[in-house]
Amino acid sequence: MLDTVRRFFEGVLENFVIFLMVILTAVVVVAVIYRLIGSSLAWYDEVAAILLAWITYYGSALAVLRRRHIGFDSVLLSIRMPLRMWAVALAEAITAGFFVLLAWAGYTVMTILGGMSLVSITWVPVSFTQSVIPIGATLFVICQVLSLPEYWRKTARGVSLEHAEIEEEVETEMKKAGNA
Repeated sequence: MLDTVRRFFEGVLENFVIFLMVILTAVVVVAVIYRLIGSSLAWYDEVAAILLAWITYYGSALAVLRRRHIGFDSVLLSIRMPLRMWAVALAEAITAGFFVLLAWAGYTVMTILGGMSLVSITWVPVSFTQSVIPIGATLFVICQVLSLPEYWRKTARGVSLEHAEIEEEVETEMKKAGNA
């Protein structure tokens, strides 16, 4: 069941990030066309910056779900067992704690900015644009929890997620050497 939920989150996040990237690309292309014809869109800079922030937050949740974010597998895997697993638990707890704090701070910022609107598009509330902070941070923690069991198993076995292609190549060469 956990794998089904993980795949659901992966599909939704992947499609949403792609959607945001398409929208950002369209906004940039339209803005360039307007500038080429001698006009300028007043809202372009503000909207593009917001879309880029949204792509970053939702993309980071997708990256952690796939365990493709920045990590230090080589250092982690060089630690002897069982200390390695304690290091994994500590790192996961610190990361989750940071994002829980970020979600709380983001929610606090949203409530403070509640009555404000964007400068160039006055009908869009700032709280809507800033909602990415608590939502993205919460999604990050959820995705971290969903991907933790597989990450835990692979780290315990000494498998690098950062260098999966190298791991496969080494395994193939080891099999060849064993058969020779």
